[in-house]
Amino acid sequence: MSTLTEPGAAPATAPAPRGTYGDTAVITATFVRLKLALMRNGLRQTTGRKAGFISSAVLGALFGALGMAGLLALGGSRHMAALGTVLVALIALFWAFVPVFLGAVDETLDPARLAMLPLRPRSLMTAQLVASVVGVGPIFTTLLVAGAALGTARGAGGYAVAVVAIVLTVLTCTVLSRAVATANAGLLTSRKGRDLAILSGVVIALGIQGVNLAVQKLADGRNAEPVHTMADVARWLPPATSVEAVRAVSAGAYGVAAAALAGTVAALGLLLWWWQRSLTRLMTSRDGSTVLAGDGGQESEKERTGSGGALWERLLPAGRSGVVAQRALRYAWRDPKAKMSWAMAIGMGLLFPVIWASTGSATVYHACWGAGLLGMQMYNQFGMDYSGFWLVAQTITSARDAYAELRGRMLAIALVGVPFTVTVVLVAAVVVGDWGQLPAALGISLALLGALLGCGALASVLFPYSVPQDNAMRNVGAGQVSLVWYGIVGGLVASALLCAPLIALTIWLHASAAGWAWVVLPLGAGYGAVVAWAGLRLAAGRTVERLPEILAAVSRS
Repeated sequence: MSTLTEPGAAPATAPAPRGTYGDTAVITATFVRLKLALMRNGLRQTTGRKAGFISSAVLGALFGALGMAGLLALGGSRHMAALGTVLVALIALFWAFVPVFLGAVDETLDPARLAMLPLRPRSLMTAQLVASVVGVGPIFTTLLVAGAALGTARGAGGYAVAVVAIVLTVLTCTVLSRAVATANAGLLTSRKGRDLAILSGVVIALGIQGVNLAVQKLADGRNAEPVHTMADVARWLPPATSVEAVRAVSAGAYGVAAAALAGTVAALGLLLWWWQRSLTRLMTSRDGSTVLAGDGGQESEKERTGSGGALWERLLPAGRSGVVAQRALRYAWRDPKAKMSWAMAIGMGLLFPVIWASTGSATVYHACWGAGLLGMQMYNQFGMDYSGFWLVAQTITSARDAYAELRGRMLAIALVGVPFTVTVVLVAAVVVGDWGQLPAALGISLALLGALLGCGALASVLFPYSVPQDNAMRNVGAGQVSLVWYGIVGGLVASALLCAPLIALTIWLHASAAGWAWVVLPLGAGYGAVVAWAGLRLAAGRTVERLPEILAAVSRS
């Protein structure tokens, strides 16, 4: 078949020149230059941003080098393999949360911006993977992983496997980060993505606390069992399996080393498959601009209302209290400040028993902190509504309305607080190994939770204060700090006094009739419910008469 061409033009069948979109090497080089250009242009904006980047780069390299040197110095210690394994596992965990933590400020994590370009998924994956290792974070990670692997290695075989382990670990962490970013591409640039950044910050803070405890134990040199216990679990979780491979080769266990390396390679393969699958779906599926056109603008009742008949919804009563509880739970999930408060309460409530156990002074009764932190969520209920509380205030015309409103808010906290309290007490009993104290500890914890809920309801009415919505760094309105102290400190003191009779009974039973200590559990549960109900009734009676003052305090900027 002949083709029409201009005189002197190349034939129509001539191959496309190299350097087009189909060339993976060219695409990768372009992505690296783009990443460097974005970093360079960002530094040109302000002097403060330039100083911040330079200082972070210097500190990252410095602390990474110091960390690597410290790990290499511990090379002769029998705890080095365990510490390296736990460290690599925590690094991988951080990399999994980095996309969510940086999603609101790093637009390069959103592959949807490249959906209109004629790029194949594999070429795009290679380019993004190489570009991902450009930055301060990857260098810091590589230094720490190198310290963990080389510090564990012994002999020529150990050092050879350590080099392979370093490469595999860094690749796995990078691919994990990109896979999570791609799977949540629509979330990273949304309000929910910014909310999840708060949770990732909490997880990172808890992880840092765990590393701090591990370092303290190793420095003490007398009780490193918690580190070895964590390592026994983490050594078979990729990419920490790479450090296990180094340890095994150094000890001559070549079969174990091969299995550990195979586990790391398998995990890397699964992550690559997940990444490619998510990327393909993202680049080919329709987005929100085409859904209405394809569906004729029809939405299901579940999509329109956001209700799916979940189990927690069926546990709530009908009427206003159930609706208010659903609203409170949705606010707790969607509002960044409320989510931070809940996340810190849950995270620290679970971490405290482990911290005290690591110090050797733990008892099951330390689990009461979990109930206390969750019960504190009841304080300043109206302030967390921000300026929207005036809509709620229009519906409160009697003590019955106020009772239903406060009851719903209390039910939302109890729906999470009661199972959480039971879980924390069980975790404390497992960590401490003292099952005999479990019934009494659980009874006191439930009583404390009920007392805090009742006192919190009353404090929300007597000492309300505003929470600035447009300022992420402030949780109290100007000039209202004293109200916070009155409400929280007074509520804590009142809750402690209310629980004093039950605590005295527990002490007496353990001293005189230890076989009857189990009765504290039903007594504590019932006592907590009664105290919560009493506080609810008192608060409801005061809400209507104080409604103008509450509205003025909550609306104050």
